Amino acid sequence: MKVKSILVTQPKPETEKSPYYDLAKKYSLKIDFRPFIHVEGIQAKDFRKDRINITEHTAIILTSRHAVDHFFRLCQEMRITNMEELKYFCISEATAFYLQKYITFRKRKIFYGKQNINDLLEVLKKHKKDKFLVPCSDIAKQEITDTLGAHGFEYTKATMYKTVCSDLSDLADVKYDMLVFFSPAGIASLYKNFPDFQQNTTLIAAFGQTTSQAVLEAGLRLDIQAPIPEAPSMTMSIENYLKKNK
Repeated sequence: MKVKSILVTQPKPETEKSPYYDLAKKYSLKIDFRPFIHVEGIQAKDFRKDRINITEHTAIILTSRHAVDHFFRLCQEMRITNMEELKYFCISEATAFYLQKYITFRKRKIFYGKQNINDLLEVLKKHKKDKFLVPCSDIAKQEITDTLGAHGFEYTKATMYKTVCSDLSDLADVKYDMLVFFSPAGIASLYKNFPDFQQNTTLIAAFGQTTSQAVLEAGLRLDIQAPIPEAPSMTMSIENYLKKNK
């Protein structure tokens, strides 16, 4: 079938330089963006039930902007202010720079990797005596805590926000030729909003192994997968499909 419309289940890009816009222009596509899931913060009264004492930790590992936002939000709600000596280990440079929204860079000890926990391992090993706090969501991947545990670090996993399904009722009568997913939670949201969803000729694209597995477990047909060796990004995988089926 000819693809004319695509729904990407993520927020709209902040700039016009997104490869999705290049794809839309090159193949005359209508590409819309709509998050199927969103994040909600855990309230301080509920966080206290986990009996986690933030001030007992000497270092924190931050994996996303959400982790940064909700860590500082909870600290404010719980009136925690004496954290000047806390060390910050960020999963990426972008996450580290986002910290400037809350703290002054030159006054803090901040370290960052390229994109995953393994990039941080060498510098983490130099701080083996620290007690690490790992803010995360209720559906956080185990990779980070598994890695910390395997290397003997003392850490606390702290659920500070949760991922919930967005209300998509306004899309009930809107049809797209292709749906693009980036997490198993996106698939769950699809069926929560549309329990009777039938794929029929709709193409399904999935990024990541766990997302692809969720597509198959839902009984859907997986038409496009990324990353793959010849197409490391979602847009490249979609373009490869469009070329083959032109």
